[in-house]
Amino acid sequence: MTYLKTVSILLILIIFSSQTLAEQRPRARDIGLVVGTFPTGKYNAITDVKGVKVGHATVIKEPNIHTGVTAIIPASGDLYKKPIPAWFYAGNGYGKSVGLSQIHEFGEIETPILLTCTLCVWTAADAMVEHLLSLPDAYEHTVNPVVGETNDSIVNDMWAKPVKAKHVVAAIENAKSGFVEEGSVGAGTGTQTYHWKGGIGTSSRVLPKSLGGYTVGVLVQSNLLAGATLTMNGAPVGRELNAYAYQQELEKDIKNNQPVSKGSIMIVVATDAPLDARNLERLAQRSMMGLARTGSVAENDSGDYVIAFSTADQVRRKRTSDKPIATETLLPSSMSPLFTATVEATEEAIYNALLKATTIEGRGNKLEALPIDKTIKILKKYNVLNWDKTLPPGNKQK
Repeated sequence: MTYLKTVSILLILIIFSSQTLAEQRPRARDIGLVVGTFPTGKYNAITDVKGVKVGHATVIKEPNIHTGVTAIIPASGDLYKKPIPAWFYAGNGYGKSVGLSQIHEFGEIETPILLTCTLCVWTAADAMVEHLLSLPDAYEHTVNPVVGETNDSIVNDMWAKPVKAKHVVAAIENAKSGFVEEGSVGAGTGTQTYHWKGGIGTSSRVLPKSLGGYTVGVLVQSNLLAGATLTMNGAPVGRELNAYAYQQELEKDIKNNQPVSKGSIMIVVATDAPLDARNLERLAQRSMMGLARTGSVAENDSGDYVIAFSTADQVRRKRTSDKPIATETLLPSSMSPLFTATVEATEEAIYNALLKATTIEGRGNKLEALPIDKTIKILKKYNVLNWDKTLPPGNKQK
C-alpha cells in the first residue's frame, strides 16, 4: 500500500469517526434544554424556511488542517435575475467578510451565502463567482459573492489556504433541504465557542396562525471568544464548569497572556415573512440579543455579523424593470413576534453548535467538546430543563 493511499484511508477514518461521535452527541432539545416559547419547525433548522438549503464541505488534513465551507442557498431559482431582499448587521465589525456593502446599497442578495475560515474568504468568493458564471444559463455580468468568516486558527493552519475551489463547489452542489448536520463540520470544523469546541448550529421557530404563521430559521458559525462566560437558559454553566471570563485576573490578579483574539460569529437568519430590507435589518439586530443570552459581550476582537433575508414571493423582485413593481410587506407593527422568534432561534442554534461539536486537536492545541453529563447536571441543578412542559397543550415543541 502506497503512502498516499494510507493517508487517504486514515483521513476517511478520521472523518467517519468524527461524524459518528457527532451523531452520538445530543442537540439542546434532546437533553430537555428548551429555549423560549414558540414551537420549532419540523427539523428545528434554518431549512424549515421553504426553499432554503444548506451544504457542507469539511477539510481535514492532520495534524494542522481543520476547516471547511458551509453554503446556504437562500432560495430557489436564479438569484441574480431575481434576487431576494436582505440586510446585514455588524454587532462588532472586526471581520473580513465579502459582499456586504452591496447588500447595504441594494438591500438584496444575488448569490448563495458562504461561511469559511478567515484567510479562506477570498478563495471562496473567487470560486463561487467562477462556479456561478460557468452554469449553463449564465452570461457575462458582475457577481456580488457573499462570504462570511470566523478565525479557526487555534487548530487550523489557515495561512496554508486549505479551502480550495473544489470544496466551495462541493458545498454549494451538496446543499439540500431538511436535516442539517451540526457541530464540527463544514465552516465549523475548527471553531471554538467560549472555552469549548464550537461549530455549526441551527434552529427554527414557527409563529401561530394568529401571528401570521411565519417561520424563522437561524444558522450560526459559532466561534465565540473564550473571554466570555457560557450561560444556558440562564444557568451559569461556565462558572459551574470553572471556565469563565478573566479567570486568572479574578483569582490571582495575574494577566492572562494567552491571546483570545480568535473569536467571532456569523449568524444567518432566514424567514418566509414578507419583509423589506429595512425590517430585515431590524430582524438582524435582534439576533444579537439571542447571542447575548448565551454569554457573549461582543469583545473587541470578535467579528459578530448577522445576515438576514426573506424568501417570500411577495417581496422578491426581478432585477430590472422599466415600471414600478408593487410589493406587499409587513408593517413594523407586525415585527415583534418575529423578533422573539429570531432571538429564541439564535440562542438555541448556539447551544446546538456547542452540544453537537466534537473535540478537535491541531497546531499543538486542543479544543475540548463541552462535557455533556456535567452540563446536564448543572442544568438540572438550576431547574432550566423541560420548560416546554409548562406551556399549553396546543404548543407542540419539536
